[in-house]
Amino acid sequence: MSKKIVIALDGFSSCGKSTTARHVAAVLHYAFVDSGAMYRAVALYFHRNDISLLDLNQVANALKEIEITFVFNPAKQSSDTYLNGENVENEIRMMFISDMVSQVSALPIVRHAMVALQQKMGEKKGIVMDGRDIGTVVFPKAELKIFMTAEPHIRAQRRKLELLQKGEDLPLEEIVENLRKRDEIDSNRSEGPLKRAVDAIDLDTSFRSMDEQVEFVLEHVRRVQGEIK
Repeated sequence: MSKKIVIALDGFSSCGKSTTARHVAAVLHYAFVDSGAMYRAVALYFHRNDISLLDLNQVANALKEIEITFVFNPAKQSSDTYLNGENVENEIRMMFISDMVSQVSALPIVRHAMVALQQKMGEKKGIVMDGRDIGTVVFPKAELKIFMTAEPHIRAQRRKLELLQKGEDLPLEEIVENLRKRDEIDSNRSEGPLKRAVDAIDLDTSFRSMDEQVEFVLEHVRRVQGEIK
């Protein structure tokens, strides 16, 4: 039996990180954790409860009331995100959450809470996690780190299609601006900024099919497992 490892997929929004990670996890029978969904769930809780991001005491108290879990959905063959026992998978993907999630995830107190939870999830190995700082902060010793990119206009088109599938039709220009702002905030925040780990392997998904992306990662998984004694 191949030794289980930790696989970290980092990169910009709408590069296919979550979908690739989900498929890789399914092939390997690993656990899949969408770290971005965790921050989106926190943002949703803050939105619903009028939590001010400027009031750190309020934020700290709110974090104590938040429980995030992932429950496998047989119909989709993937996990849904649950916030305090409620399935919020669809709501956390809406644009109003996308507009605020980078500001929420930039708060050190939020990142510390989520990183601690993510690290606990990975203690037993056999996990695929995607996000912005998985290979640099959450699992700096991950056996395999992939950094995913894609051309900006392709990312925006993918995001528009994703929103359309959820019944939300927005102008492409608005989506481009949202991605630009998120990139800027994610890359320049003080805690866990989006950056490529020095030992990460680059994967440009601009002109790769999902099958090709998954196989790219699996090829490197096999290489890493072959090197582990």
